[in-house]
Amino acid sequence: MQRRLLLGGSLGGSAALALSACGFKLREAPTFAFDAVQLNGIPNGYVTSQLYREMQVNDLRVNGTPLPPVILTVQVDQRERVVVGQTAAGQVRELQLRQRFRFNLRTRDERILIDDTELLLERDLSFNETQVLSKDAEEQLLYRDMTNDIAQQVVRRLAAVRQI
Repeated sequence: MQRRLLLGGSLGGSAALALSACGFKLREAPTFAFDAVQLNGIPNGYVTSQLYREMQVNDLRVNGTPLPPVILTVQVDQRERVVVGQTAAGQVRELQLRQRFRFNLRTRDERILIDDTELLLERDLSFNETQVLSKDAEEQLLYRDMTNDIAQQVVRRLAAVRQI
């Protein structure tokens, strides 16, 4: 019995040691090379609105005064809904939802920090005419998830800019 406890303790200790040495670390709050951003382009877009909130949560001033040192220009912020599967009778069976977002980041003196970048997320959605309300709710949930994901990706890209 004592041998079993000793062996179990040593295995548990070595497993803990191996996990601590793997380099795993929780994601920390991003740090930015600037403290303010001017957000231009599509002011009420799906991702743009969420991005505005994400930047404020991460202590970036958005569209404030004095003039921010960098300008984030949103070029495209759109949602697409495409039919990808139909029955022989022409009824829709599968949809593909797409969220497209294109932006760039530059300084006030027109120096490009992040060139035109397009982020495109796609989700497949099965469709059934008898479950229209639940499928609509699922579609909205998928779009919200894609919007949050793109906004977080943009914030991480902004944090990757090391000098302005």
